[in-house]
Amino acid sequence: MASQGAENGGAGGAETRDPKVAAAIAAAEAAGPQAGETVRVDSWIWSVRLVKTRSLGATACRGGHVRVNGERVKPAHAVRVGDEVRLRHDGRERVVVVTRLIRKRVGAPVAVQCYIDNSPPPPPREAVAPAGIRDRGAGRPTKRDRREMERLRGLPSPGSGSGFGPGPVPGGGSGEPRP
Repeated sequence: MASQGAENGGAGGAETRDPKVAAAIAAAEAAGPQAGETVRVDSWIWSVRLVKTRSLGATACRGGHVRVNGERVKPAHAVRVGDEVRLRHDGRERVVVVTRLIRKRVGAPVAVQCYIDNSPPPPPREAVAPAGIRDRGAGRPTKRDRREMERLRGLPSPGSGSGFGPGPVPGGGSGEPRP
């Protein structure tokens, strides 16, 4: 579908089957920058729905998670048609090539026509370790169950040098009651 937007050359309405999508494309083009104007990278990645909010886009830029043509950029960096934008977000890297500049957030069918997605496929769901699943009605985990789950996850057990486990009793420790 992303290649469809590139084939249309930004024309939009003639080849699009759905009239609602054609109207949304026309509105996005009208709201887009005029000739010679630029769009901020944080605004663009928000507009094409790569991030949920514009402030998340700006934070990603400041954190070094956004690269344009291989260079780390600030949120106000200008994006042009043909630029390659790399975004690391939610544990996944997105690689997109800009085909259309827009300033305002648009619907998903229009947004995918503004870039060509060259991202690697996401990892399969089976590769993600499942959370601790207990049988229904098994009740609350016991201390032994909790320790076993922590051992399987590779977490350190309490009292293994963390400084919070059993140790010397504060205020003496001879074991005799105070007078």
